[in-house]
Amino acid sequence: MATLEENEMIEKICIVCPIGCNLKITKDSSQEEGYLVEDNKCPRGYTYAIKEMTNPTRIVTSTVKISDLEDVMLPVKTTDGIPKGKIFELMDEINKIEIELPIQMNDVIIPNLFGSDVNLVATRSMK
Repeated sequence: MATLEENEMIEKICIVCPIGCNLKITKDSSQEEGYLVEDNKCPRGYTYAIKEMTNPTRIVTSTVKISDLEDVMLPVKTTDGIPKGKIFELMDEINKIEIELPIQMNDVIIPNLFGSDVNLVATRSMK
């Protein structure tokens, strides 16, 4: 998480939609959220900028091992973003997992990641 001094500005590219706005984010305690966001073309850019400054998260996609199959992996992803600082911890857990078939798309592989409502789920069905 970036920490800025009052009136200090950083630039970030918004990743919410294909436009990819070049956001200018300035620490400004007179603003409701504590930051002034400029050059966003839609409200999602503003929301993204505030979240990046206060609680940045990312959706994680990966694969897990399947028991009894050497060269086949099950694709998985988080159902929502997890804190950026927890990504490597999650990857350590994912690398320990070995599931058994059959499995259905959206079956929960790891529930309630880091005490949240975010789960790691299968992104395809396999027999």
